[in-house]
Amino acid sequence: MTAQPSTATASPSAEALNRDCFCRTLNMDRLREQLESEPSLRGMMSNITQTRPNLFSSTVVFISQEVQLQITDTIAAIERVAALPGYRVQALSRADASAQQDFGPLGVCMGYDFHLSADGPQLIEINTNAGGLLLNVALARAQEACCDEMDWAFPSSERRDTLKKTIFDMFASEWQLQCGSAPWRSVVIVDDAPLAQYLAPEFELFRQLFAQNGIHAAIADPSELIWQNGRLLHQGTPVDMVYNRLTDFSLTEPGHLALRQAFEANAVVLTPHPRAHALLADKRNLIALSQDELLLAWGAAAADRKLLSASVPATRLVTIERAEELWAQRRQLFFKPVAGYGAKAAYRGDKLTRRVWSEILESDFVAQALVPPSGRKIEVDGVQTDLKFDIRAYTYAGQVQLLAARMYAGQTTNFRTQGGGFAPVIVVPSTKIAAGAR
Repeated sequence: MTAQPSTATASPSAEALNRDCFCRTLNMDRLREQLESEPSLRGMMSNITQTRPNLFSSTVVFISQEVQLQITDTIAAIERVAALPGYRVQALSRADASAQQDFGPLGVCMGYDFHLSADGPQLIEINTNAGGLLLNVALARAQEACCDEMDWAFPSSERRDTLKKTIFDMFASEWQLQCGSAPWRSVVIVDDAPLAQYLAPEFELFRQLFAQNGIHAAIADPSELIWQNGRLLHQGTPVDMVYNRLTDFSLTEPGHLALRQAFEANAVVLTPHPRAHALLADKRNLIALSQDELLLAWGAAAADRKLLSASVPATRLVTIERAEELWAQRRQLFFKPVAGYGAKAAYRGDKLTRRVWSEILESDFVAQALVPPSGRKIEVDGVQTDLKFDIRAYTYAGQVQLLAARMYAGQTTNFRTQGGGFAPVIVVPSTKIAAGAR
């Protein structure tokens, strides 16, 4: 470990460790073992190294126990608020007809993204089909302590071994919520041109996870699906479940018609689904979650309102009527498309040109109070380098399954930064750090 406490009783904070600890904790051989645990997965690590060299960082990100608790509590509060009738009416009133369908499933692989500030973690956005969960499980299991003082930081093998079961159980729960005790035989992982997706290696990991649990699994483009005689078919085989990685959240594109028809006919378990996106991931929900008056009117608990007030940056809808006001305040704002994903077409206000501003005014955008990301200092080829990071909480039913960080340089996460990429999150328990530092 590069950084050493200044006194025998000093207890480094998460901020200090992010600034001063340059350790490389990723064991590449162990990561290869995790990614290529089955013969059918051989070669995945080489493919990632050649085509996605910045997918994984070689180090970790530290957060405090207080930050972890606030993230966990904020997510639980949001999902309680999202269950309120008043909240649901406003969220669904602007959604596509497909989002009005409720067949029981909650939506797998939710992602809550946070920046860390002096006032605690701040929710930046919510995602319904957050990518990277199984990749981060493999990454977490490939870490090793860089020195004796860091032994406390890494989860036990028992905890790491339960994560895959937790993830499979999440899908099994979705099946039971819609189909009860009926036998579950097959699942298709669906995305547009799946082999060309940046996180395509993860699709193979999911396929293998399902297969290990006795579920026939395939990866497919939606054009390969056929709606015929009341069944969704893939290569002539009936499909029981679709793990949906599409970014057409309402299934309105022509190429997704078969999937939409099957979903609306209650003939397939689709997860995540349009309703989950409408209730949680539509950026306009951030407006409601940051307005205490609305939450009070809907009957949100005082404790939840207090927590959301502290954790959700003020967000407003961009309109022509507010154009002059928002332009004047742009340096303190971040602009995001209502149905955006993956930081596409998202802009820091201080970087806006008049041309881009005019395009924003012609589209559906929200303006969120700017919360700059935290920093992490690492060594890249022996050179100290400053990177930024955000924290992603992967959740199901309001419960956090895994925390991961995304490290990057530039305006938004990009997986193009040398030394950046996914990184495990280490929660700093101050008493253990103090004990280890003595």
